[in-house]
Parts: sequence; structure tokens; C-alpha cells
Amino acid sequence: MIEVSELTKRYGARTAVERLSFTVRPGRVTGFLGPNGAGKSTTLRMVLGLEAPTAGTATVGGVPFRDHPRGLRHVGALLDAGHVHGGRSAAAHLSALARGNGIARRRADEVLDEVGLAGAANRRVGGFSLGMKQRLGIAAALLGDPPVLVFDEPVNGMDPEGVLWARRLFRRLAAEGRTVFLSSHLMSEMENTADDLVVIGRGRLIAAEPVREFAARGSARGVVVVTPRAADLTAVLTAAGASVEPESPEGPAGAGRLAVTGLPADRIADLALEHRIRLDELTTRAASLERAFMELTADSVEHPAGKPR
Repeated sequence: MIEVSELTKRYGARTAVERLSFTVRPGRVTGFLGPNGAGKSTTLRMVLGLEAPTAGTATVGGVPFRDHPRGLRHVGALLDAGHVHGGRSAAAHLSALARGNGIARRRADEVLDEVGLAGAANRRVGGFSLGMKQRLGIAAALLGDPPVLVFDEPVNGMDPEGVLWARRLFRRLAAEGRTVFLSSHLMSEMENTADDLVVIGRGRLIAAEPVREFAARGSARGVVVVTPRAADLTAVLTAAGASVEPESPEGPAGAGRLAVTGLPADRIADLALEHRIRLDELTTRAASLERAFMELTADSVEHPAGKPR
């Protein structure tokens, strides 16, 4: 288990993380989300003892990571797949880590096989693709067979087969009772992989809850309607208590795409029929993790882009 309590990190006058508290539990994949500059990397570095907090605590298994002897047996981590000596082979890199942590040499061969790099064990890492380096970083995290695993953007550079493999691996590790903490910018991966989310912005906690609950907080729930009489239907639905927002400009003959909340699809259909308004599309839309994330972190984006013209 990872426990973060009132964690704060300041660099001079700048506060990177401010009074952050959350828990990452075993047996579940917990996603870690936040806009660029939100403090995710700083938080992970404090959890792993690479940065000292200004205030507060971050513990793994009840104690700070630095208090764990032979750390790879307690926590496996991938923070930057590029931080490997390019002149070493994959096997040599893992063998060195194994020796330093009192791990049997054969374990290096086992994890290379597990991540699909057995055939590249004696190749120099400098010639690896980014996806292969990510696999090597995951192998290093697995080397000590630890109960806690931390991954920062682990599928960057992987092809679709690699992404699917990584997703299944993380789910399996959690099913084995391990604590899996996964940072990623890919919303699709969070939706398909994570059970819980920790979301931060400007160094502060925004949410810590199951993925489904977080996604349901977005306004994307409701019904999408396409009709050639967008203005007429908007008036009818608004009078019935719905909230209607245009999703696209009116097209030929006044056709428009509307996002409707506050009324179910069958009631919208009944009202359209009653007022003889043709519907070209009527779709119930599920809650979206991406929409919820964008809405709930909108005030935490450091450098927002302007609206497209």
C-alpha cells in the first residue's frame, strides 16, 4: 500500500505539490492523472525517496521507501525508460540491478522472457526502440517480485500489441494482490486498465475515487440528437425541462447536432413525434472519463491553448 499524507514540495517560491493526501490500495490498479505541470512526477519521486518532501509524508508498506533495504524487493518502478546506459546489454543491465539488490541472476532471464525481450537479451540498449526500452524498464520493475509497482507513462512508444500486453500485465499484477500505481496521459488506457483514480491539478488533489464515479461527474452524459429542425427541437425540449447545447453549427437546411441532458431518449423521441420534428439520430451517450477529466481540471491547466478558429 502507498499512503500519502499532507505531502508538500516547494522549490523556492514555487509550490509543486501542496498538502496532497491519498491512498493506493493493493489488489487494484490506481491511475494517476493530472495536466502537464500538475506535480505528478514530483509526487512519484517523493514516494520513491528520490525527492525529500518539504512537509508531509509518503510511505510504502507503512514506512518511507528509503527505509526499505534492497528496495527492488519492496517496490518496482519505471519512471524514465531512457535512463539506462546505452552501451550495456539488456541482460547486463538487469544483472547489475539484481546483484545490488541481492536477487538471483536467473531472475533477470525470467523477467526478460516475461516482457518479450529474451531474444534481445544480449543486444545493447542504445539500439532499442522506445517500446523495447519501456519493456526493459518494466522488466527492471518486476525484477525483485515486489508487492508495490509504480509506472510513469509505461506504454509510450509501444505499438498496439505492446499496449494490450501491458494492460493485461497490470491487471494481472493487481489480481495477484499487488499495489499498482500507474501514471498516464492516455485516457483510453485508464478506462480500460484502472480501477481507481487519483487526479491532481497544480499540486492539489482534485479527486480520489473509482474510475466510474469520476467519469460520471462529467457533463457528457445524456443524449445526442441530430435533426433538421434544431431550433424547434431545442425550444420543445427546453420547455419540457431539458438542458440543450449545440454540439456543431447548423448544416444544410438548418440541421444541427444537439447534446441533451435532463430527459431520457424515449421522452425526447415522444416529444419530437408529438411536434412532428424529424430526428436523424438519437443516441444515448455514456459518461466519458476524458470529458470529466477535461472539465474538472480546466482550472488547473498551466498553459491552456486557445480555441481553434
